[in-house]
Amino acid sequence: MFSLEVLFCHVDDFCKAFEKEWHKRLLNYGGIKRIRAKSLCLSEILTILIAFHQNQYRNFKYFYLNQVKKQCSCAWTGLPSYQRFIEWIPSTLIPLCVYLKHCFGQCTGISFIDATSLKVCHNRRISRHRVFKDLAARDKTSVDWFFGFKLHLVVNEFGQLLNVILTPGNIDDRKPIPDLLSGLFGKIFGDRGYVSEKLSSQLLEEFGIQFFAKPRRNMKNKLMLLHDKLLSRKRSIIETINDQLKNISQIEHSRHRSPVNFCVNVLCGLIAYCHQAKKPSLQMEWLLSQPA
Repeated sequence: MFSLEVLFCHVDDFCKAFEKEWHKRLLNYGGIKRIRAKSLCLSEILTILIAFHQNQYRNFKYFYLNQVKKQCSCAWTGLPSYQRFIEWIPSTLIPLCVYLKHCFGQCTGISFIDATSLKVCHNRRISRHRVFKDLAARDKTSVDWFFGFKLHLVVNEFGQLLNVILTPGNIDDRKPIPDLLSGLFGKIFGDRGYVSEKLSSQLLEEFGIQFFAKPRRNMKNKLMLLHDKLLSRKRSIIETINDQLKNISQIEHSRHRSPVNFCVNVLCGLIAYCHQAKKPSLQMEWLLSQPA
């Protein structure tokens, strides 16, 4: 069950430690000259942005005017107009990046990796699209062509995010793997798009990671331990997570008017998933009972 109080307390604890260090670095590097006072503190702004992705609303303007200003006005004092609040959103990009990292889970030695497409417009409007003209790219998934980005995810068996990377849509799924898996260990399971003998050898030599990719249909099967083969069949957990990120956390839509707001939307959706009480997970008891 979604709790606004619990979310705010978690965000506020993070902001109290983050803002001090952030302002010090901005002053040292000359990145800030003056801090304009706002009627809402940073933790309150982040809470509203994340809460939108935890509710059933599909339009942020309606959520802010109906849910925040009318039904939850007692929770905040000095709520600004909708237009003023929208002007504050770009300033939350850096705090949200750090906070998402703070919400990541711990690597357990068993991880699953996948990439999902994030469309920014319908295919018929690609030639007229201007917002992501020099940033997004066109590519093909197993279903259809799309114009947008790819979100690369790695999760553990409890459904917790371990790392994410956002790339243009035409980037090969294998290219960001070394950066995505940096700091992890154990065994990683992926689909056919990650098949590469060179990549598997590189991960084993540099990180000590055993990388398992589902073989293509024209490839010969390789001998695997029984529990590794069983785990490779459970890779659908990350596909379920991708589905929840798009349909519950709403990380994908075609109404963006700036790249910064697109990034904020994706970050808030990922954070909302991290705060989700019940995540897709594997029951590992059955695996531990299997012989190696």
